[in-house]
Amino acid sequence: MLETLYNYFGIVGSLLAAFLFFMFFVFWMAGVAGICLRDRPPGRQLLFFSLAVFIPVYPVAWLIADMVKQRKQLKRL
Repeated sequence: MLETLYNYFGIVGSLLAAFLFFMFFVFWMAGVAGICLRDRPPGRQLLFFSLAVFIPVYPVAWLIADMVKQRKQLKRL
């Protein structure tokens, strides 16, 4: 798999692709952790957790939206 990645993208492209994949994984884990920390009714919590696991883009989008919301709150202070 790494050889195919290297043959397809070259050295710089494969390093960039690996870095982007790693960063997506870190943001995905942070999003899942943030989603799990909220206090919700058990049924809704299961729904949000299922979305986070089965749709990997959802926790990253949730994390970015939460960061924007917190930035707006900090600007008001």
